[in-house]
Amino acid sequence: MSGMRAKRSAERPLWGLIILFLLGFVAVIPRAALSDELPDEPIISSHGYSFFGELSYPEDFEHLNYVNPDAPKGGEISIAVTGSFDTMNPYYRLGEPAALSSSLYESLLAGMPMSGGSFPSDVLGEHYGLLAHTVEYPEGRDWVIFHMRPEARFSDGTPVTAHDVYFSHKLLLDQGLQSYARAVQERVPDAEVIDDHTIKFYFADGFSRRSLIETVGFTPVWSRNWYEETGAKLNESRFDISPGSGPYVIGDVVRNRRVVYERDPDYWGWHLPINQGRYNFDRIRIDYFRDPTAAFEAFTSGAVTFRTETEATRWVNAYDFPALNRGAVVREELPDGNPPEVSGIIFNLGSDVLKDIRIREAIALGFNFEWTNHSLMNDLREQQRSFSHGTHLEAKGPPSEEELAFLSELGDVVPEEFLTAEARVPHASDANALLPRLTRRQALSLLEEAGWNIDAGGMLRNEAGAPLTITFLLSSAADPTSRALVSNFVDNLERLGFDIRLDTVDTAQFGLRREQRDYDLILRGYPAITTAGAGLMQRFGSEDAAYSLFNPAGLASPLVDAVIEKSLETESLAEEEVAVRVLDRALRHEFFIVPTGFVPDHWVAYWNMYGRPEEQPPYALGALDFWWYDAQKGEALRASGALR
Repeated sequence: MSGMRAKRSAERPLWGLIILFLLGFVAVIPRAALSDELPDEPIISSHGYSFFGELSYPEDFEHLNYVNPDAPKGGEISIAVTGSFDTMNPYYRLGEPAALSSSLYESLLAGMPMSGGSFPSDVLGEHYGLLAHTVEYPEGRDWVIFHMRPEARFSDGTPVTAHDVYFSHKLLLDQGLQSYARAVQERVPDAEVIDDHTIKFYFADGFSRRSLIETVGFTPVWSRNWYEETGAKLNESRFDISPGSGPYVIGDVVRNRRVVYERDPDYWGWHLPINQGRYNFDRIRIDYFRDPTAAFEAFTSGAVTFRTETEATRWVNAYDFPALNRGAVVREELPDGNPPEVSGIIFNLGSDVLKDIRIREAIALGFNFEWTNHSLMNDLREQQRSFSHGTHLEAKGPPSEEELAFLSELGDVVPEEFLTAEARVPHASDANALLPRLTRRQALSLLEEAGWNIDAGGMLRNEAGAPLTITFLLSSAADPTSRALVSNFVDNLERLGFDIRLDTVDTAQFGLRREQRDYDLILRGYPAITTAGAGLMQRFGSEDAAYSLFNPAGLASPLVDAVIEKSLETESLAEEEVAVRVLDRALRHEFFIVPTGFVPDHWVAYWNMYGRPEEQPPYALGALDFWWYDAQKGEALRASGALR
């Protein structure tokens, strides 16, 4: 996606835009195995929810600290996306949904649907009411009640009720992604509509209460009436979709070319404090292009007006065009306080040949970060060490006393060497040689240990004479830097003797093969880890490893499973931080990704007609959320002929 970035990575799949909503999958089935409510247990009632500690924003807050509450409304922002789309239904797993198509739907708790990132963007782990005005739960969190705002409406004018919430949960269980439906079915065995604007969820015994309230609170809410009247299904490709209750509605849609979202003047929630200074553009236009070069040319010509850059070479060399040089285009590097997504070359652990970690380590030696960063990226990327890179949660050195105490309770799943080993870090590389001799010798030594030797023709073969064959799957929509990175990596593996095939396919084939996990290697990523939560099991757990779209490596590790389960039992922030540090260490120990580096800031360029808060919040760029259109600047650009 050329023009928007929710998290730092070489690729930003459209699925990344809907992860927040998919985390809300909830089962609604007959009540069973429910916890008994303690008769004297205190009941907490609040305008928001945080597992640990107090909320930063009081009940009577007027607006978020970082927004401009007086931001003007109006204008258009347009963004380029590389690739195509074949559905407006973001929950159809086999299709390529239009960008931002999930942002039409709201949930009981508020999120940041237009721009991704943490919400609110100046705090972590805090959630505030949206469709719900009050969250009510006992200290033991055996259930939660959401009291909904009676004024909430879908864009067709019909009310949003608890019946719609209940229906949405059932729909997700029946027709949603299997991994989420099954996980939540176990944890949330029942829901009850108390009245038109009150709904209660019950949580099962034997499971951590961590993330359960957030999970049900972030379920997207659809119109029950619309689904019943149309007979539509959630798991089918559609361009006519359920009305949402959010601040934008669908305007113009041209398949594979353009989608426009229009600000709804009749949106029910404009009065809410949490919405002040947000959703300021009248129109958000997403234009699709076949390749990154065409997308960039559209920006330089003014056909596209906002761009988040991810390619280092272009950032350094291509931003020298007349509109920028005369000040019509602004180019900025804005700080990004999020730990980076762990993106890079992912191993399919279901591949027989890649089950041997020595082969994975040898393959990793074929990637030279220093050379790639210097030769292809102008030394603008940083190397990733950790799933919590750059934070106090990053595992370093051997396990600390606190980590060892945590591990001592996990039993035999902890390998003996794990208790004393240093946290795994990327191998050292050399900017002056793509495949140094020492690196080559290290790789061949590992391969020989694993039973693969170089034959007279320079090919790796096992005792049976079979070549060491692997396939790298790449999307044709990948940017030039990513393609160059992969090309040099493949060349190095060929020099090491691998029989490697680079399959560059169109976006439709790429999506299908990604779904079927038909690859040995692929460029993808995993979100950074800053907290414990039930969603970790869907990303890294064994139970759904065979088919989860959010676990492209197919990681299935008893050690990781045990760490996640134990992390969900932590009862203080300090305990949770130790658990996250152990999880970071365990994931790196399993070695299923070769990080390719990240951009430490937001690189943005835009035609000089947009405003933003002087101080950006740390955890989101927010261009589509709390930036705004400056009509005076826009008129000046058009009067000068810079923009049509």
